[in-house]
Amino acid sequence: MIVNLFVWTLNIHSLIVLARVLLTWFPGIDPYHPVARFLFEATEPVLLPIRRFLQQQFPQMGPYDFSPMVLLILIMVIEQVIISAIA
Repeated sequence: MIVNLFVWTLNIHSLIVLARVLLTWFPGIDPYHPVARFLFEATEPVLLPIRRFLQQQFPQMGPYDFSPMVLLILIMVIEQVIISAIA
């Protein structure tokens, strides 16, 4: 039961990260809109350390931000580890 809730929470967080990425494709959207602020505030605490790590390890990446992709991969790995542990 608790494992299912944790996996469900990870899935919801994945959707929020994807929504934030999609939001960046539309530069005209007001960053102070409540939905945009929620997406930023819900994801930035997790994305910021990943972004800093990537910038330190791979400074040649330039202006590209791969932190959402890394976070989504980490979430998938965590889910698979949890699912395989209970199976």
